[in-house]
Amino acid sequence: MPRRLVLLLAAAGLMLNGCATITDGISSLNPFASSGPKMQPLKPFVATAEVRTAWSASAGKAGDYSFAPAVVGNAVYVAGRDGAVSKLDGGKTVWKINAGQPLSAGVGANARLVVVGTPRGDVLAFSAEDGKPLWQAKASSEVLAAPTVSDDGVAVKSGDNRVFLFDVADGTRKWVYQRSTPTLSIRSAGSPVFADRFVFVGFPGGKLVALSLQNGAPVWEGAVALPKGATELDRVADIVASPVVDGRQICAVAFQGRVACFDMGQGGAMIWSRELSSAAGLALDGRYLFVTDDKGAVHALDRLSGSSLWKQDKLLNRRLSGPAVRRGLVAVADAEGIVHFLSREDGSFAARQKTDGTSVRTPVQLLGSSFLVQTAGGNVSAIEAQ
Repeated sequence: MPRRLVLLLAAAGLMLNGCATITDGISSLNPFASSGPKMQPLKPFVATAEVRTAWSASAGKAGDYSFAPAVVGNAVYVAGRDGAVSKLDGGKTVWKINAGQPLSAGVGANARLVVVGTPRGDVLAFSAEDGKPLWQAKASSEVLAAPTVSDDGVAVKSGDNRVFLFDVADGTRKWVYQRSTPTLSIRSAGSPVFADRFVFVGFPGGKLVALSLQNGAPVWEGAVALPKGATELDRVADIVASPVVDGRQICAVAFQGRVACFDMGQGGAMIWSRELSSAAGLALDGRYLFVTDDKGAVHALDRLSGSSLWKQDKLLNRRLSGPAVRRGLVAVADAEGIVHFLSREDGSFAARQKTDGTSVRTPVQLLGSSFLVQTAGGNVSAIEAQ
């Protein structure tokens, strides 16, 4: 098996499906063990920013799955493998419930609804106000990506790469979209994204698809990656992380593929693309697009042209999360639960903050003026940096 694919599995906690012999061979591995390439040792630096943990709380361990907090105003909703779902405010528990079964994905939320997924394909919705169960729906297979909640519906991507839209009021299925997938694909934890009149979803084979909110029909698709190579493993070129949207621009990145941006107002016309492999994710601000690649480098690209502005490559093999940007700082977290803060302008190290020592498998998020991370060990931390 190509070494780069093993690195991806370690970085994202993902496994291949399709060929039974390959699945069996990889399932015996611990994707978060230290048996992969040695992580780059961290070197001291002169901090140029001040950081502190504003608060921390427990969400429950993730097991072999990837959980991300949902931020709605000042509220943070979190979940863990054991079925615990909680609402936090300022790090204090507002309510905590047990979903009644183990979970595999979460959390999706808006001001009214909190939604999680299970290994059996159950989609469970609770009241955002008090955690009261509201409805339950069914996807076709294991739910690996956090559901996405909006007033238009609850979008869920299942492990077999089907996309469902459920009614927010009662969980009635509005539509389902299915497309053929390659022989081998990566189990994706990238959630659907609502924008304009569409639901955007990344798929195996490197396609970013815009689905109609009304009926789930594909309106346009963009080629983020073009599978190539002599073997099925070499041809794995999947969009694993969620796309990002700002204004009319939507950008996505694929493993063994490219990072590409499209103009939603021009029917998905490609603005630019460049070779770059990532399963971790990306972030946009007014000028830059930030990407964490699968070797552990963080890139800053011009969002209008894709030209390289800087690259921070001193975190090699540290299995970095997707980035977040705020107030001149770019934050990424690693397999040891360390959050690294980089200068937005040149990528230099500005600060560093430890959490509980376990990996961060989902992108850093923003909470007000803070950066929010959830570790595999269940620690949820809001870190202030300035």
